[in-house]
Parts: sequence; C-alpha cells; structure tokens
Amino acid sequence: MRTAPSAIAVSPRHRALILAALTLGGFAIGTSEFSAMGLMPEMVKSFGVSEPQVGHVISMYALGVVVGAPLLAVLGGRLPRRALLLLLMGFYALGNLASAAAPTYAGMLVARFVAGLPHGAYFGVAALAAVAISKPEERGKAVSLTMFGLTVAILIGNPVATWMGQTIGWRWAFVMVSTVAAITLALIAAFMPRDRTGAPAHALAELRAFNRPPVWQALAIGAVGFSGLFCVFSYLAPTMLQVTRAPASLIPLGLAGFGLGGVIGNFLGGWLFDRLRFRAVPAILFGAAAMLLLFPLAAGSLWTLLPITVAIGMMGALGPVLQTHLMDVAGEAQTLAAASHHAAFNAANALGPWLGGMAITAGWGWTATGYVGATTALLGTAVYFWAAATLRRRQWRTCEVC
Repeated sequence: MRTAPSAIAVSPRHRALILAALTLGGFAIGTSEFSAMGLMPEMVKSFGVSEPQVGHVISMYALGVVVGAPLLAVLGGRLPRRALLLLLMGFYALGNLASAAAPTYAGMLVARFVAGLPHGAYFGVAALAAVAISKPEERGKAVSLTMFGLTVAILIGNPVATWMGQTIGWRWAFVMVSTVAAITLALIAAFMPRDRTGAPAHALAELRAFNRPPVWQALAIGAVGFSGLFCVFSYLAPTMLQVTRAPASLIPLGLAGFGLGGVIGNFLGGWLFDRLRFRAVPAILFGAAAMLLLFPLAAGSLWTLLPITVAIGMMGALGPVLQTHLMDVAGEAQTLAAASHHAAFNAANALGPWLGGMAITAGWGWTATGYVGATTALLGTAVYFWAAATLRRRQWRTCEVC
C-alpha cells in the first residue's frame, strides 16, 4: 500500500521558490558527481596515475552514495525535512572543500567517498518534499523537477568544471561546487517551510517495509540498467582524445551532449511515468541499448559522436520513472527508498566505470564501453520483467483475498 508524503499547501510562487532551491542543490551535487569524468586528463597529470585509476576516484564517490544514502536516511528519518536538507547540504559543501584540498591520490579517494555520503539522502528527501507540495496527478513531474538540477549540471556545470580544470586548475571546480552548495543552504533556510512534512520515521519500521522484493527489484533495475550510461560517460574524455582525435578544448562540448540528453530525458521520464507508470522502463532501456551499440561506430567522428552522446544521455529518463515507482511500492519506507534510489544509481556509477575500465585494460579499446553499456542495459530490462511479474502476482493475490 502506498504511503504518500503529507500534503503541504503553498502558493504557486512559494512552490516555485522551494523547487528552485532544491534544484540548485541538485546542480551542485551533479556538478561534483560528474566533474571527475571531464577532469580526468588533468587529474592524471596531477596525481601521476592512469585513466582507469582516476576511474576509481569516480567509483569511490559512488560508493559513498551507496553507503550514505540508506544510512543517513535512517539516522535522519526523525528530523524535519528542512533541518535534514540543511544538514546534508552543509555536509556536502565541506566534503567538496576536502576534495579540492586533497594532497595525494589516496587522499582524493577518501575525500570523494566522504563527499558522496549525503548525495542520495539529499535527493531522496528533496523528492519527497517536492511531491508533498504538488498535485497527486503530477508526482512524476514533481520528481523530475527535483532532478532537473542534476541534468543541468551535466549540460552546464560539468563543462564549466572541465574548462576550469583546463585553465586555472581542477581543484577550483570543487571550490565552485562548495560555493553553490552554500548558496543552496541559504535558499533552503529562507524558503523551505519549518513545519514537519511527514510523520517521524521509525528505523525498524522503515527497514521492515523496505525489505520487500518490489523495492529491491526497482533498485536493481537502476543499479544494473543505468550503469551503461556511466560506462561510456566516464571514459568519454580519453575516447575523444584517442579515438575521435578531437582537441582537448572540445571535451566540454562532448560532455554537454550528455547533459542536453539528460535534460530532455529527465522531463521525458516524468511525462512517461504520468502516462505509462512502471511500463516506461523497458521502452527507455531498449532505446538506450540501441544507442549504446551505435556508440563505437559513432566515436570516430565528432559529427556523429555528439548526437550519440545526446541520445545516450536521454537514458536519464529512467531516473524519474524509478524514483516515482519506488514511492508507490515502498509503503512506510518512503524516505529510505527515495534515498536508496540514488544509492542504486550510484552503484551504477561505480559499476559502469569499473566494467569499462576492465574492458579497456583488457585491450578491447576505448569504444568497448558502448558494448559493455548495451549489455548492462539489456540486463536491466531483464530485471524489469522479473519485477513486473512479481507485481502481477502480488496484485492477483490481493484480488483473490478480496
């Protein structure tokens, strides 16, 4: 049974201001999360390591999200959402300052793990807060708006961070993220309602409600199916340099292609869920698998590479669909499930670079990431059919009892 977040009556202007604050926080997090991908050549030079080793920096951030999302969601479940969002964003600002100051490769691994801890909990609580101030029939749209900052970060924030790394130093990109996070703190403090936006969560009750097959299956779809995007995205910079033979100055343009696709996909995902519900998942993953298979063929020319990055970036439509579906199947574990959704996607962010790095290290070439990514997208589709069958069986049993 679905337990929706408590409704809060706010004016349209107040709602827009709240969503703007939440979106800016998502922009800060997205810029930080994906910046290491565009800064890979600079970090290789700075730390004296290889590209796959910098891929481990990306994976450590993702591991921080996987660990921090459920942990902080449970520990902070009894706090008002406003207070929890302020704490999480403050933590994020400090974690990125630590990343900017990391003196060694080992120190950078630790700093990125710490910076990733509040990521999933922030997005989970932000999604619940957005749904609480929205109409029931617009839940998918509300969730997509909270994730809009994440996709804009890929379109604008990540290319800007890459440009900063190439011109004034990669550490300044993380200083920029901390500054945006501080601005987000001020906006949330100013506009987020002070009253509690939901009943206090009890850790054991949430864990019991969370530990059900439909929840774990939805998370598995994100963790496996979405890793294909990160497999290609993580190694796009060296692919553009080594395969496309593009100048380094055009790497931000390639990254922006993923961002543009992500922006389109984000709103497409909200639209698809409001119409198809959970059935939107296979349509998104089958389309993504086709585009990922085309990536190795398109990587040889900048004119074909840029459109395919936009098409692969549209795989971001999966985010709002799974986030909103989790609200339907999580029961009393709303906060934990919403946060764990981002843990699952960052498990994909860890799995994708790891699998891609293995393929590259094995000598399969930079473009092998497309074939690896297509395989994971199809595996995610297989998990969807398993999840859909589970839901049908549960609905049949419910009707039989009735």
